[in-house]
Amino acid sequence: MITEGNISDIRIAKDKLNIKPDSIYCFDRAYTDLELWSNIDFSKSYFVTKLKNNLKYTVLGQHLEAMKDGILSDEKIKLENKKYEKNLRMIRFLDEKSDEVVSFVTNNFKLSAKTIVQIYKTRWQIEIFFRWIKQNLQIKTFLGTSKNAVMSQVWIAMIYYLLLTYIKYQSKYEKSLFYLHSIIKEALLSRLTLIDLLSATPARISDFKIKEFQLVFW
Repeated sequence: MITEGNISDIRIAKDKLNIKPDSIYCFDRAYTDLELWSNIDFSKSYFVTKLKNNLKYTVLGQHLEAMKDGILSDEKIKLENKKYEKNLRMIRFLDEKSDEVVSFVTNNFKLSAKTIVQIYKTRWQIEIFFRWIKQNLQIKTFLGTSKNAVMSQVWIAMIYYLLLTYIKYQSKYEKSLFYLHSIIKEALLSRLTLIDLLSATPARISDFKIKEFQLVFW
C-alpha cells in the first residue's frame, strides 16, 4: 500500500490490513501496538515480533524448558498494560553471529521455540531485499517526473531485480546478484545468449564487445 510520507506504517497496518484467521504475522518491534496485537489475536491469528525494551511485563513461569540451538528460555509472560490482557510467550535467543540476546514475543503457544525464531529470521530476508535494492538499483535519472512515470520506473527496477533473482536460482549461478547485474549491463547490446553470459568471464565480455564494435564500424 502506497501512502504519503507523513502517514505512519502502523496506522495503515491497523486500518487496512485484512487479517486472515490461522495466519502468522511477523513484524519488527517498530510495529509494537497493543491494539494491533489484540486485533490479530481476536481474528484467531498469530503474531511474532521483537519485544520492545520499554514494554513492562511479569514472568508467570516457564512455557517449556530452555533448549539448545541458541534458545536460552521459553517463558509465559503477562504485560503490565490493560490494552492487552492475555498471556504471551517470550523466547530469549542468543544470536551467535552478533553475540546478542534477542527477545521475541508471540501469542502462539503451539509451535516450537526454534520455529518461532526461524519465522523472525525469515523476516530478516525482507530487510536484505530492500537494502540490496537501495544500494544497487538506484534510478539516477527519471524519464518522467509525474507520479505515474516515477512509479512505473520504480516497478521496472523491482521487476528487473526479481528476474535476476529467478535467473540466479534456476541456473544455480554461484556469483552475487551484483556481479550478475554488472555483466548484463556490460553486455546488454552484445549478441550473447543468457547461457553464454552466465559462464562468460569479464575478459570474454570485453573481447566480444570489441569485436562487435569493429564489425559494425567496418
